[in-house]
Amino acid sequence: MVAVFDTAFFQGLPDYVRAYALPAEWTQAHGIRRYGFHGLAHRYMVERYYSVSGVAPGSRRVISIQLGHGCSVAAIRGGCPMEPSMGFTPLEGLIMATRPGDVDAGVVLNLIERGAVTVRELSDGLNHRAGLLGLSGVSADMQTLLALEAQGHAGAKLAMQAFCHRARKYLSAYLAVLGGANAIVFGGGIGERAADIRARICADMEWCGLALSTRANQAAVGVEARISKTGSRLTVDVIPVDEETLIAQDTLTVLGVE
Repeated sequence: MVAVFDTAFFQGLPDYVRAYALPAEWTQAHGIRRYGFHGLAHRYMVERYYSVSGVAPGSRRVISIQLGHGCSVAAIRGGCPMEPSMGFTPLEGLIMATRPGDVDAGVVLNLIERGAVTVRELSDGLNHRAGLLGLSGVSADMQTLLALEAQGHAGAKLAMQAFCHRARKYLSAYLAVLGGANAIVFGGGIGERAADIRARICADMEWCGLALSTRANQAAVGVEARISKTGSRLTVDVIPVDEETLIAQDTLTVLGVE
């Protein structure tokens, strides 16, 4: 049996990135740190970007954005991850289908102290009833929410605005982490198929050298494609994620099979 861990890609994170500013007796005794998740997806997107672009990792700075039922962003320099949006669990970071992403820990403390929820109810709510579902009140499905938003549904509109705002905030933050970027790569069910969501996340980003091609973006549905304008200083690609291939390749490597 061969285990290919989803966190392995982020194993070499700098100490100052993976550490939580919590009492040492908590973190050291219980292994509390930022691990990062979606490592296979981010690794595939970046390695495939190098391949299709014909560039070596070198000093390339890439921001990979995995948008699906779970969502995450990673800042990668020279092939090495510098920052993942997910942390100790997949709850941290972007707004997702049923997970909230970043939440003030005081909210959790307040709910528990007031007896509003049990620990089990809290876990269920954070993992299965928050995110797009919690914001919209009707659905966790992106296509359903886009259709409802077009019909004027207030909850769907709020969910779409919050989802794209959070992604744009992380994208901009990771541009600062990397000191600028050469490329942005979208993957995942939403990232690969929802052209409107990609456009909203990348809107008005000319200040950092990102210029999206409306025609190329709309045409890129579930296929590999470059969706930035010709001459854009920061390229944008859609790369459908194939985690199974990576798992198979790693398995063959571990078993010594060429």
